Amino acid sequence: MSVSKGAVRSPNIWEHPATYEIENRAADPDGLIEAAMAAIAPWDGRDLLDLGCGTGFHLPRWAESGHGAARSVVGVEPHAGLVAIARRRVRALSAVTVVQGSATALPLAPASVDVVHVRWAYFFGPGCEPGLRELDRVVRRGGTAFVVDNDPTRSTFGTWFRRGYPDIDPDVVEPFWLSRGWQRERLTIRWEFDSRADLEAVVGIEFDPTTAAWILAHHQGTGVDYAVNLWWRHF
Repeated sequence: MSVSKGAVRSPNIWEHPATYEIENRAADPDGLIEAAMAAIAPWDGRDLLDLGCGTGFHLPRWAESGHGAARSVVGVEPHAGLVAIARRRVRALSAVTVVQGSATALPLAPASVDVVHVRWAYFFGPGCEPGLRELDRVVRRGGTAFVVDNDPTRSTFGTWFRRGYPDIDPDVVEPFWLSRGWQRERLTIRWEFDSRADLEAVVGIEFDPTTAAWILAHHQGTGVDYAVNLWWRHF
């Protein structure tokens, strides 16, 4: 399956799209992320880019959202197999298109979008500078970009994340964003699954086997509190 040049590998969704769909359904059932975005930069009547859109789970939301419908929505995804799934998902939505491409070479014209949504894709701090340059190229002046990422400094999930990904240092990541003019909303969302089996399956694709076994041995139930950073910048 072809992958666009410059993409950062995402084994969770690339190798397990069905399980990642379960994760998407379980993440932020209260809609805190989208509410925070809408308070900062409403997308009603504007052109929105969902960068790293995966199977297109969020694309219909931007076109039909209770926070207002975007004028147009384009999903960009580097993995050809996921592009095909996303296109099937939105085939009845005339305002939504899906194209293959990477954050480092967006297949978009300069100054062509007003709002960008990136959720757990490519923009993880140092190393994402080529993608930041592309955002500066495609976002219109007065537009806004949002990057959703994990906050490992707090919450139960943050504890799991620190254990599973000890090389990701918030003391490096946070100054990276702040020094480039990005601002932050610290949100505490949650995962809430329909069953314990669903939680176990998702933990299994997000963590190495040793860490996953530790998590499941120490955590009961079907949900977990989950801290995220909503990074954003006006252009």
